[in-house]
Amino acid sequence: MAPNQRAQKSHDELFPDHVSTLAVTDPELIETFDNFAFDEVLAHGNLDARTRLMVQLASIIACQALREYRVMLGAALTVGVTPVEVKEIVYQAVSYVGMAKVFDFIHATNEVLAERGIELPLLPQSTTTPETRVEKGIAVQKQIIGNELVAKLYASSPADQLHIQRYLSANCFGDNYTRTGLDVAMRELLTFSMLVSLGGCDPQVKGHVAANLHVGNDRTKLIDVLTQLLPFIGYPRTLNGLRAVDEVAAS
Repeated sequence: MAPNQRAQKSHDELFPDHVSTLAVTDPELIETFDNFAFDEVLAHGNLDARTRLMVQLASIIACQALREYRVMLGAALTVGVTPVEVKEIVYQAVSYVGMAKVFDFIHATNEVLAERGIELPLLPQSTTTPETRVEKGIAVQKQIIGNELVAKLYASSPADQLHIQRYLSANCFGDNYTRTGLDVAMRELLTFSMLVSLGGCDPQVKGHVAANLHVGNDRTKLIDVLTQLLPFIGYPRTLNGLRAVDEVAAS
């Protein structure tokens, strides 16, 4: 058995000259999965290939699927995702997934880039200094979630937790969202993809659904993202993500 013609064509474009060992040991599974992921799902929506592969990489990091990440990283580079964009995805994951879980993905990324003859380190993308990271972080935080909500987060924080709000502004937003290499709208799609894929982050998913809507990623685009993540994260987390999109978009 083999995937259908459209699935095989899509697969060959993403993974040229790659022979799946599972196609030998588990042909029924691969036929079903490839027909679903690389034909049926791929045909849905309007995400371009680069965006699709970037949100899938972010999701796969959150899923802790290191071997799958290496394969999909190759596909991302094949369709034109740049080394800088790849690095920015991995770096941003540190704030949402944690360095303990991202550490191996940084090394895997470096290994794949080195195998392709890409010299490391890449050109720096930071736009802040220790003196400006707080100010610039709050500015981009306000751009993403709005002035009133940022003010509310600080005003409503218990005194013994206020340092966490400062960390969010300076580190999560100031150190990361202000970097070049990816724009704010793409960064929000990546964050949404990571949070949905992590599971157990329902309040944060809703917050970043609202943030995505605020920066121009509409309901249709978020549903397109969830659709392309479905083969990799499964139905429960996809349905949870859809519920968040429905609830926030309706409010």
